[in-house]
Amino acid sequence: MIEVKVPDIGDFDEVEVIEVMVAAGDTIAVDDSLITVESDKASMEIPSSHAGLVKDIKINIGDMVSEGSVILTIDAAEVHEQTAKEVSALMSATRPPKPEPEPEPVLEKVEPPKPIEPKPSPTKHINSEAFIKSHASPSVRKFARELGADLSKVKGSGRNGRITKEDVKSYIKQRLSRPDPVSSGAALGVEPMPEIDFSQWGEVENLKLNNINKLTGKIMHRNWVNIPHVTQFDEADISDLEEFRKKANVDYADQGFKLTMVAFLLKAVSLGLKKFPRFNTSLSIDGHELIQKKYCHIGVAVATADGLVVPIVRDVDKKSLGELAKDVSEAAKKARDKKLSPGDMQGGCFTISSLGGIGGTKFTPIINAPEVAILGVSKAKMSPLWNGQEFEPRLMCPLSLSYDHRVIDGAEGAAFTSYLSRILSDIRELLI
Repeated sequence: MIEVKVPDIGDFDEVEVIEVMVAAGDTIAVDDSLITVESDKASMEIPSSHAGLVKDIKINIGDMVSEGSVILTIDAAEVHEQTAKEVSALMSATRPPKPEPEPEPVLEKVEPPKPIEPKPSPTKHINSEAFIKSHASPSVRKFARELGADLSKVKGSGRNGRITKEDVKSYIKQRLSRPDPVSSGAALGVEPMPEIDFSQWGEVENLKLNNINKLTGKIMHRNWVNIPHVTQFDEADISDLEEFRKKANVDYADQGFKLTMVAFLLKAVSLGLKKFPRFNTSLSIDGHELIQKKYCHIGVAVATADGLVVPIVRDVDKKSLGELAKDVSEAAKKARDKKLSPGDMQGGCFTISSLGGIGGTKFTPIINAPEVAILGVSKAKMSPLWNGQEFEPRLMCPLSLSYDHRVIDGAEGAAFTSYLSRILSDIRELLI
């Protein structure tokens, strides 16, 4: 029985075993990869110094090993029938002339492979224990690992169910022919949508989605899946604001702009971001930090013939209502004329999606990541409001605030919408 040990691994005292590439019962040749080890700087595969039949694996994934640690034991005489001749020839070629008496087998010193930069393993998603137990040769295991194939799910067509390279190729082709796991829900463990032939019930027509539709769908799906949404609903009494807006548009008709509800919403939200700065943040990718923004750029969703786009109005907190009205009008025109550049839609802190001109009562807007909140505004309507003595008709505007619950809690979400409702209900608040 021969012990195969870890050779010289350079300047590292200990390295961690991150993958075991063979199993008991495998027939291996010289230089077949046995394990993968990783230091804080690089990862490398450790090759076999001997050929034969693997009898016992001495290490496990997660173990720390160093030069001289025993990886496994092999029997050079007991090999599988189909590889006996090859192993025998290989052993004969590498065996030194027979002295008297024959010395004990000496472990050859193998130069370690040149360290490479760490990179994500394509088999990170694979069940390591099941992979190890799969009935395949080391070369097939290496081939499967490079392609990211889970051997535990591959059906072997070789002798005694042994997995061949052709089996691995067939498995990969099958996987590639399946629907995208993100769009089908498979990545979340959800059954994919069934494919249905709708023409069996009547005439149909297949309409191609344009690029904006496709991109919007992917981004909204990503944001909905990755962000825990909570939506807070409220109403704002905009009776006085609407009266002021109509009068201002008459008085300043020659100024070249028209005050819309969106201009007031922009100003109100900018004040809200200043009072509740947590709404003007982004969560770091690792989820450990909040990035606090000191600027105030707000996106306004604009419906176009090709789909929804969100141009950014910059420095909202530094502009007057008239300036904001001009900016919104220009951004909407550029959007409809297809003249928005990528820079016109980047750098937002918050988004407003107003459906006031279309209709509806309430809705749940999807957060425009990496922002942490979005305000949805529906069509205002006259409603009876109790003033302490009687009901009076007031123009009420529905507000729907969706926020990232990892960043904002329910109390702060409710406080934000209450604040918006208050300042929209009293036009004087916008001037303070």
